Amino acid sequence: MTDLHTPGLHGAGEPGPPAPRGHGHGHGHGHAVSAQADRRYLTGALALIVVFMAAEVVVGVIARSLALISDAGHMLTDAFAIVFALVAMRIAARPPRGGFTYGLKRAEIVSAQLNGITLLLLAAYFVYEGVHRLIVPPQVAGGYMLATGLAGIAVNLAATWLLRRADRSSLNVEGAFQHILNDLYAFIATTAAGAVIMATGWARADAVAALVVAALMLKAGWGLVRDAGRVFMEAAPVGVSPAEIGRRAAALPHVVEVHDLHVWEVTSGYPAMSAHILVAPGADCHAVRQAVEHLLHDGYGIRHTTLQVDHAPAEPPAGGSGAFHCADPHGPAHRSEVPPPPGDSPARRASAGRPGAPAPQPTP
Repeated sequence: MTDLHTPGLHGAGEPGPPAPRGHGHGHGHGHAVSAQADRRYLTGALALIVVFMAAEVVVGVIARSLALISDAGHMLTDAFAIVFALVAMRIAARPPRGGFTYGLKRAEIVSAQLNGITLLLLAAYFVYEGVHRLIVPPQVAGGYMLATGLAGIAVNLAATWLLRRADRSSLNVEGAFQHILNDLYAFIATTAAGAVIMATGWARADAVAALVVAALMLKAGWGLVRDAGRVFMEAAPVGVSPAEIGRRAAALPHVVEVHDLHVWEVTSGYPAMSAHILVAPGADCHAVRQAVEHLLHDGYGIRHTTLQVDHAPAEPPAGGSGAFHCADPHGPAHRSEVPPPPGDSPARRASAGRPGAPAPQPTP
C-alpha cells in the first residue's frame, strides 16, 4: 500500500521533485490568495454589513416595508455567515492530530451547509410573508425604500467586491459570498419597488420584491446545501467521473485491472483517491504507480492518492467474473480492453519479455 503525493510539475510537463513524506498538502485548496488575506476580506465585509444593517432596521420599521425588514434579516444572516466562515477557517487550519487524521478541514463544509440551510429557511419565511402582503397590502413609504435601497446597493457592492477577491473555490467562502450577493439583489429589488410605489402608489410592489428575493435565496441556498452534501456523502467532485478514471488507468501499459476505486473530497478543492491496481506478473509496480499518479494529477488535479499495487495472478478467475485479487471488491472492476492472444496468459507475457527467459511454447 502506497500513500504518496503525485510529484509536482515544473514548466512544460517536467516532473519536479516528489513532495516530502509525512507533510501536509499545502493548504489543500489550491488557493490563489492566502488564508490570511481571505480573513481580511471577510472581516472588512462584515464591518460594512453590521453598520448598515443597524440603520436598515430602523428605516424599515419607520417605512413599514417588508422588503427592507426582510433584507435587514438577510443582512443579519450575512453577518452570521461571515462569522461562521471566519471561525471555520481558523478551525480548518489546525493540523491533524489524534483521531482527526485529516485535521478539521470539513469545518468549512459545515459552515457552508449552515449558510445554505439558513438561506432556505429565510426564503420560506419571506415567501409566506410576501404572499400574505399580496393579499392584504399595507401602506409602505416608497421614498424610504428608494433611498435605503440605493445606499444598500453601494454597501453591498463594496462587500461583494471584497469577497470576490477571496478564494471562492472554498465552499465556506462561497457560502458567505452567496449571502452577500443575494443581499445585493434584494437591494436592487427594493429600490425598484420603492420607485414603483412612489410613481404609482401600488403597495404590492413591496411584496413582489420580497418574493423575487426569496426565489434567489432558494436558488443559492439549494446550491450550497447540495454541494456541501456531496462532500459529506463523499461523492466524487463535480466533473470527475470515477468510471472514466478507472477506464483510463486500466488502459495504461501493464495494468491488468483497477478496482476498489474511490474518489472523494476531504473539503472543497481537496480531492483524494484510493484504488487497488493489479499489474501483469513481472511488470514494474513502481513504474505503473507513477504512471497512474501522473494521470490523476495531469488529467484530474488529484494530488492525494493512496494506491495499492499488486501483481495479478497468472490466470483469471474461474468463470471470467469478479476481481482477480479481491473476494469482495467495492464497485466495478475496470480491466484492460486489449485481449491477450489465444493461449496467452499474464505470466507468459511477462516471462516472454525478460532477458534469458525461455521462449513461450504454444498451448496445445
